[in-house]
Amino acid sequence: MNPQPPAPTCYRHPDRATGLACTRCGRSACPECLRPASVGQHCVDCLRQGQADLRPVRTVAGAPATQRAVPYVTYLLIALNVAIFAITAAQANNVADNQRSQLFFDWVLAPPAVADGQWVRVLGSGFLHYGPIHLLVNMFALYILGRDCEMVLGRLRFVTVYLASLLGGSAAVMWLAQDTSTAGASGAIYGLFGAMTVILLRLRQSPVQMLVLIAVNVLISVSLPGISLWGHLGGLAAGTLATGGILFLPQWLRAKTPQAARAVGWTASAGVAVIALLLIVAAAAELA
Repeated sequence: MNPQPPAPTCYRHPDRATGLACTRCGRSACPECLRPASVGQHCVDCLRQGQADLRPVRTVAGAPATQRAVPYVTYLLIALNVAIFAITAAQANNVADNQRSQLFFDWVLAPPAVADGQWVRVLGSGFLHYGPIHLLVNMFALYILGRDCEMVLGRLRFVTVYLASLLGGSAAVMWLAQDTSTAGASGAIYGLFGAMTVILLRLRQSPVQMLVLIAVNVLISVSLPGISLWGHLGGLAAGTLATGGILFLPQWLRAKTPQAARAVGWTASAGVAVIALLLIVAAAAELA
């Protein structure tokens, strides 16, 4: 009489006999080391390997796609704008007439002052606002547009587009409105208008509503006095180009891997910001 073969043991716990096995790799495993699967049961190692092989879901820009993503950058930008407005209002002892603040005086975008070496105005002016209504309108637009743009582009790309838009608006003012002083996040906001339009085109959705909104805002900029039309148009152009570089340029250049596509997008969006900065430097040299 042949002796019975020994009972199989768990591959992770050799001291435990088991009649169960992983339906994926076939190794014997105890109930503690198995997990229910759609077909049979998988051991914990096969389950871990399967999760590692899954590609993360990403947006068209290559950013991780998740419904629970919090637009931290958008909220941070809003907080910075509100905080700087609060400082100017406190310095001026007047919420409505905060332009009398020393910070406002030091940061407002005045091209001759930039040419004199006061470069902080190029970025700082994008966080100043002429009174609470100006602040509220811009922050509402930033809240609406920023959340969606940040979700699609990802946080770092969103920062790049916002910065490129702000610099684009400043560059346009430096070249085309040299006798004015401007302030506000409107140039960057217009850049987000352009960014959202490009995103809709990339997602094959109609951009008509965004185009109408842009046209209405440009008409307001032309009609009302005291509004920096060139700052708005410069921001719009820069934001549109930066986002187009992220979403469309990799396709046009036939980038063959996700890594190559992200590299092309980063280069294009950063390139727009650098070009805007070079235009500012050139305008400052012209004025000096």
